[in-house]
This record gives sequence, structure tokens and C-alpha cells, in this order.
Amino acid sequence: LQLVESGGGLVQAGGSLRLSCQLSGGTFNYYSMGWYRQAPGKAREFVAAIDQISATHYSDSVKGRFTISRENAPKTVYLQMNRLKPEDTAVYLCAADSAIRSLLANYDSLEAWGQGTLVTVSS
Repeated sequence: LQLVESGGGLVQAGGSLRLSCQLSGGTFNYYSMGWYRQAPGKAREFVAAIDQISATHYSDSVKGRFTISRENAPKTVYLQMNRLKPEDTAVYLCAADSAIRSLLANYDSLEAWGQGTLVTVSS
């Protein structure tokens, strides 16, 4: 199972970016998918997750600004990020697991992780 993220870059505060994460080597419908981020010197933190029937979950810090979605045909999960802030600067990683509870609460041992994509928000 492999995950490949794309879409990161440099954006000004208040701007938008859309991240993509494509899954290969597995059946996409089987997995719940999550986005996480890790800023320099900080622990990895949960951002958003979507289960197999597209129920969504968000951290309080991104709720109302970020939207997670999935498209089964291209085996891709998206993270639409609006009204970006400098504190959103981080490496963003996607992950997959068959259990949504693992994505929400115990994400140290998920089934697969991507390599990450850097998002930099300038003030």
C-alpha cells in the first residue's frame, strides 16, 4: 500500500491550496483516510479524516477553513485549505487505515503513510 501526496507550496496568508493524496496497491474503498501535519520542532498532529462512507472529522484548529473529501475512482483524498494562516505552515502527510478510530486516536501505528508535502504560509 502506497500513498503519494501532492499540491503543497508557498502561499500568502488568507490564500488557498488543495492537497491531493493518491493510494495505490490496495482497494481504496476499504480505507478511511486522514491528513496530519508536522511543523518544525513540533509533534505530528491530526488535521482531518474521512471514513469509507465519507463521514468527516476535523481538528478544532482547521474546522470551518479546511475540507476533506474523497473520490473513489482516482483513489484520491483531498484537503481543500482556505483562509490559510502562518501557523498552518507544516509538512502535511496523509495516512490510510481500515479503522477510522485509529486515524482519530492512535495514529502512531496506521497501515500506511505518505511521504508528506510542504505547505508554507507567509504573513
